Amino acid sequence: MSSRPVLRVRKSGAVLVAAGIAFVGTAPLAGSTWALAPLLLIPVVFLLWAWRAGTDVFPDELRVRALAGGTTVPWDRIAELAPDRSGQVSALLDNGNTIRLTGVTRENLPLVLAAAGHAPEKPAETTEAPAEQ
Repeated sequence: MSSRPVLRVRKSGAVLVAAGIAFVGTAPLAGSTWALAPLLLIPVVFLLWAWRAGTDVFPDELRVRALAGGTTVPWDRIAELAPDRSGQVSALLDNGNTIRLTGVTRENLPLVLAAAGHAPEKPAETTEAPAEQ
């Protein structure tokens, strides 16, 4: 296993910017009194989550990272990758469990598969008989 991922998929950079703006916006309120100082922790935690959370793609495994932990899944345990209605992709494992792949969407799923050396499967084309009149 290599130490560097082939591809890192993260949330949009706009999330980091929003967390920074929230921190700057909270600072005057939190600085007004010591009782409100813990309010600064909310945008800081959000900033750390946005920076750390994501999916790292290796040739032999996926690492799904969260704020305070992560999960490593070998590619041979993944039965299928499928997007939900909102476009977020989940991995269905061979034991029936599912894992949400942070940052992976329907749009960047082909990049994830290509980085891992897996070609996306194309659905079989069906030929329909002409309608009788």
